[in-house]
Amino acid sequence: MEKASHLSVIVDLSPTQWHLSAQTSNQYPLSIETFLSQLLAFLNAHIASKHENSLVVFGALPGKSVLLYSSTELLSDDVPSLDANSYLPFKLVDSTVVQRIMNEFDAIGELEEEPSCALVGAVTKALCYINRITHPSSTTAGVAEDPSIVHDPRILILSVSPDLSSSYIPIMNAIFSAQKLKVTIDVCKVYGPDTVFLQQAAHLTNGSYIYLERRDALLQYLIMSFLSPTSIRKILAVPKQDKIDFRAACFCHKNIVDIGFVCSVCLSIFCQPLPVCSTCSFLSIHSNDSMLLAPFSLLQTHA
Repeated sequence: MEKASHLSVIVDLSPTQWHLSAQTSNQYPLSIETFLSQLLAFLNAHIASKHENSLVVFGALPGKSVLLYSSTELLSDDVPSLDANSYLPFKLVDSTVVQRIMNEFDAIGELEEEPSCALVGAVTKALCYINRITHPSSTTAGVAEDPSIVHDPRILILSVSPDLSSSYIPIMNAIFSAQKLKVTIDVCKVYGPDTVFLQQAAHLTNGSYIYLERRDALLQYLIMSFLSPTSIRKILAVPKQDKIDFRAACFCHKNIVDIGFVCSVCLSIFCQPLPVCSTCSFLSIHSNDSMLLAPFSLLQTHA
């Protein structure tokens, strides 16, 4: 018998990127309204797959991340009005997600300079949420569901923003936490160039990274690639990325580098050789008073 699964969805809600995505000059323009309609259909499909399936939706907004919907707890006392043709779980997801996103966009207003989206914060919150429902304590027993029915926890990231090199260390820490919790991270790149760090996140957690070539077929991509739980993906031809960019960001300037110099003690990465590691202060003393590359080994990452 198929077991229930948990899905945490992280939606990149950068206003600037969605404005660029909706430009008619694109080959396949995709507005936030069209995107949400197809996303909600996918979320409803996950809920309909099994009654015990759980769902949580996070939004990565400029400078902050918020919880948009949770199937294990009510975010408000407002229950949408129903008619005879409405299914309550579908109606709750649709109305709650759309209303929360509209409220957050209204709160943002006009910004002179838009902060970067808090994608790492959303991933961290999703991991904390998964840890809470799979390992409930006495203080959360009234909120969390029965841990015996929570299986195959996974995270789906819907990204439209480019890489943020300064988030390299936080995102890698989140990836290692996901590995420890046995959480699969899937990534759907809806708009913009490929993201190096999200490619690595999907690869290191046995997830799938999909770049949308036809954004007008978003719902088909979501259902065919991300609807199935990890337990049955072994028997399905779920697409995987054939090339993975393993580049890292240097610790000194936060730039993504092709060739880096690595400290032999703390493994910090730098874009140029340094006599003293700025992270651990490791210093190598030589008889000829040269301290160029001795403390570091040259690292070439392969794309």
